Amino acid sequence: MSYALTILWYDRQRYLPGVLAVSFSALLIALQCGLLLGLFSITSLPIDHTNADIWIGAPGVLSVDLGRPIREATLARLENQPEIERTEIYLQGFSYWSKSDGGTELCMVIGSRLDENALGKVNELTKDLYEKLEEPGAIVIDESDMERLSIKAIGDVAEVAGNRVRVVGMTKTLKSLAGPYVFCSVTTARPLLRVFPDQITYVLGKCKDPADAKTVVARLRENNNFSAFTSAEFSFRSRWHWLTKTKAGIALGYAAALGLLVGAVVTSQTLYSATMASLKEFAVLRAMGIPKWRMQLLVMTQSFWVGISGIVLAFPAVHGLAELADRLGVRVELPFWLLGGAATVTISMALFAGLLALRSLKSMEPAALLR
Repeated sequence: MSYALTILWYDRQRYLPGVLAVSFSALLIALQCGLLLGLFSITSLPIDHTNADIWIGAPGVLSVDLGRPIREATLARLENQPEIERTEIYLQGFSYWSKSDGGTELCMVIGSRLDENALGKVNELTKDLYEKLEEPGAIVIDESDMERLSIKAIGDVAEVAGNRVRVVGMTKTLKSLAGPYVFCSVTTARPLLRVFPDQITYVLGKCKDPADAKTVVARLRENNNFSAFTSAEFSFRSRWHWLTKTKAGIALGYAAALGLLVGAVVTSQTLYSATMASLKEFAVLRAMGIPKWRMQLLVMTQSFWVGISGIVLAFPAVHGLAELADRLGVRVELPFWLLGGAATVTISMALFAGLLALRSLKSMEPAALLR
């Protein structure tokens, strides 16, 4: 191990292209997967930023933003479960925002209860904001959508589905994938979504013990008149639907695989060239009785340290680029398991490159010293 490191350091200029290729591959994999996670975390935002343990919706609902109306009487189904502490109704759906320039914009209206312990209220709504939303026609949007909705300041008025609304506040970091989020009370949301008085989109539930959520959901699924999910299940279902529907995952995965292939080719060629340049040294070792497998192990050890070096260079760059993307308004998620997976794939690629480089040892014989 120490001998391999000594060689790498002594011939660092020779091995540098391989290290940079591995680093580029690791950076590409981590950054693109993080970008994908950040992009599709937006679709499950109404679930992840609220406090419900259980979501009940229409049969076969694919994503939180694709909910269909169900009867408010469904609330009683959840209330009757012994593990449930409290329940509430929730409205969500697409509507059309009429802009001041005469154009229209698709928006996502979210109507929820607005008290301090409300299950459907997003955590970013401060007490000042949700108290203002009690006013009829009051709404809150994200500040990143102001230009998109032709809103210049708090207090501006607009129309949603032909109904007059007034912006009473702004949130931050609550961007939408399909259309700007419009937060309001249940009373305000009904005419904006044009639903009947006895219709809702979801029933939300809070368990006395969050661990009981799976048990309650399994019991509710015996009824085919609605869909029931834990918050974690519904969040994943929403992300997975958008991932497979838009094919964005395939596109990003293809680009990451291409980067991995380029890194493997460059690394294998670098290791091959370095090994070929050291054939005389290997021939001396062979003449001294060193078995060939020890030399093969040396090449594989070098490829391992090339992989480690590439990761050490890549991950600080990944975090730096993620921070830059965040300042530009693009969310990149880099959980520990993602970085660990990227590191594992990268080291595996470097070891595979080392295996390819072993072919250079086939021409290594002590007789080469006599030429």
